[in-house]
Amino acid sequence: MLSRRHAVSRLIAVPLLALGLLGGCTPSEPVFKSTDITGADYGKNFALTDHHGQPRTLADFKGKVVTIFFGYTQCPDVCPTALSGMSTVMEELGPDADRVQVIFVTVDPERDTQELLAEYVPVFDKRFLGMYGTLDKIAEIAKDFRVFYRKSGDLQGHYTIDHTAGTYVFGPDGRLRLYMRHAEDPMVVAADIKALLAGK
Repeated sequence: MLSRRHAVSRLIAVPLLALGLLGGCTPSEPVFKSTDITGADYGKNFALTDHHGQPRTLADFKGKVVTIFFGYTQCPDVCPTALSGMSTVMEELGPDADRVQVIFVTVDPERDTQELLAEYVPVFDKRFLGMYGTLDKIAEIAKDFRVFYRKSGDLQGHYTIDHTAGTYVFGPDGRLRLYMRHAEDPMVVAADIKALLAGK
């Protein structure tokens, strides 16, 4: 028969052992700083024309991380801020930047012609692609990506467009992985993209 002292020692040891086991099972830090939307059932593809006049789908960029931002060339602040931020990200990535495709999809196809996109988008980085489509096609793709946009002001031509300002990020395998908030720190974005390129 166990002595009273041995019985008490065993009663104390069992919960301590359990705590030790639980301590080894604590969750690790999240891989990404941006919002992880892996497995989302939206934003699966697009079929648009780039500013070189080439038809494009997501499959054209397999093997690369793809970022997609919806905006318009006459946007006074949000769009240039987003593109400038991605330009900084590309610099931070160094040689890995060649494994990233930044895409700017216009939500203003009435004014954003192929020629205008070709002038505007490469100013931020010559590797960036501007994309456009018909009004109906843009509406369809924006809906699939859950992107909101709406004209505001003089609808006869002098108008601005209110629109969703975040960026979607696809992994090299073509799966939608991340949603980045507007004006995210470029160093954070670069770190998340490096993790995707590393197979995370």
